[in-house]
Amino acid sequence: MPAQKRKMQMQAESDARKKIATRLARIEGQLRGVKALVQNGADCEQVAVQMTAARRALDRAFYEMLACSFIAHVEDGSGPAELRASSDELARLLVKLA
Repeated sequence: MPAQKRKMQMQAESDARKKIATRLARIEGQLRGVKALVQNGADCEQVAVQMTAARRALDRAFYEMLACSFIAHVEDGSGPAELRASSDELARLLVKLA
């Protein structure tokens, strides 16, 4: 892979990781809020709604990280054999994380 393309790929991955880290910080705040609701005796339905929102946000961050991995695997392949090996690795990862 040419140096310029690799540098651009690394920058894109770095940007994606920063975005995910920011999302995780927001989720952390959501979870602190849920914990406070529980500790303060909030209505169970209200707590459940907030937990669902936090879980969905975490799922979204997970899928963004997975997409980052997909992109890295595909862009690293320089030919059909490498792309096939990368596809096999991604399939294994999906099964493992399911």
